[in-house]
Amino acid sequence: MRSVLKAALLGSAALAAGASFAAVSLAQEAGDTKAKVDNLEKLQGFKSTGVAEPPPVPQTGRKADAITKTLQKIKLPDGFKIDLYAIVPDARAMAVGPNAGVVFVGTRKSKVYTVTDRDKDRVADEVKVFAPGIDFKIPNGVCFSRDGVLTVVEQNRVLAFPAAEFFYEGPDVAAAVVVKQGELIPVSEESYNHTARICRIGPDGKLYISLGQPYNVPPKEKAELYAKTGIGGIIRMDADGKNREVFATGIRNSVGMDFAPDKTLWFTDNQVDGMGDDQPPGELNQATKPGQNFGFPWYGGGAVRTAEYKNDAVPPDVVPPKAELPPHAADLGMIVYRGKMFPEKYRGGIFTAEHGSWNRTTPLGARVMFVPVNKDGGAGKPEPFAEGWLNENGEYLGRPVDVATLPDGSLLVSDDTAGAIYRISYEK
Repeated sequence: MRSVLKAALLGSAALAAGASFAAVSLAQEAGDTKAKVDNLEKLQGFKSTGVAEPPPVPQTGRKADAITKTLQKIKLPDGFKIDLYAIVPDARAMAVGPNAGVVFVGTRKSKVYTVTDRDKDRVADEVKVFAPGIDFKIPNGVCFSRDGVLTVVEQNRVLAFPAAEFFYEGPDVAAAVVVKQGELIPVSEESYNHTARICRIGPDGKLYISLGQPYNVPPKEKAELYAKTGIGGIIRMDADGKNREVFATGIRNSVGMDFAPDKTLWFTDNQVDGMGDDQPPGELNQATKPGQNFGFPWYGGGAVRTAEYKNDAVPPDVVPPKAELPPHAADLGMIVYRGKMFPEKYRGGIFTAEHGSWNRTTPLGARVMFVPVNKDGGAGKPEPFAEGWLNENGEYLGRPVDVATLPDGSLLVSDDTAGAIYRISYEK
């Protein structure tokens, strides 16, 4: 009995100690969060946060050597080559600064990075954390305006950084809140699924943001809320967050978009899972005006109806995809190529990054695709451009996420699995 009582007392003491420790931990966490909020307020007022700058990310060593070895296996068309541009942990969406060409890189974690090539030898000299005093949450989306304002879109907040290319050298950067925390989407709709936002500044100067919906196929009771807020679509607003409106609907989860010279918006969309290895296809879409509906959830991808909505009438005027992409290859980032380095065939065409399938019995993807765009505006057949990150054993040696162009016209490719950015160039 005494031993049982002693064990019980010890257990109670342990529980009390655990509760005390948990209370202290929660208090510390709350304090840290408050400090991060205070830091943002300080930056808005052009005041120093006192946060120490983290050390740069090492760019040489075993990891760089291993990635370089992998790149020797990548297949490209004749005349092209691929090199390691930078080691960037968890690299996702990229935005190239319009003034100095500094590359800002989002992640699905808690950091944004800057990549600087000071001597312009097309290899990064320095990679470091951007605005370390700010508590980011899934800052995947990064985009620049023509006048050099960087926008960072998180899971449920939007921040802007004027003159980011010039403030990034230190830990303190000028900051502004475009959309407050918890107001990009209803807090009730926050999810671990489909939370990687992307953004672009349109020819109209407005900010465009994709809002992936959190389900494989959403329940019908969510339809009104999602239509109103733009979840499962693309929204746009003024640069300061005012005049928000839903630009496009019927989109499952777009993680790549770009404007073409004719001012139309092209974007990728990921198809419904669980319908088999070979259906439905992924989508490359083109929005030519506000208010268009691109068919989800009535269609799971292409013309394939979803089981959940197969008996429901499809809304009129649904816009079909401009091109169907390989099923379950997870097309994410994309750009309309405006550079002059690549041959004429690629100019005005579209590059997409296939992240690679996660639930296909035979993996597919992990490559960069090219989709030609015809003079009449139609899209040609997608074709592999850079591939080899998925080996013959079905193992991913890397997983491309986004594509961007440097001022010289070379193509950057981010890879969140390898934690790297590659540079593809062309020599005649």
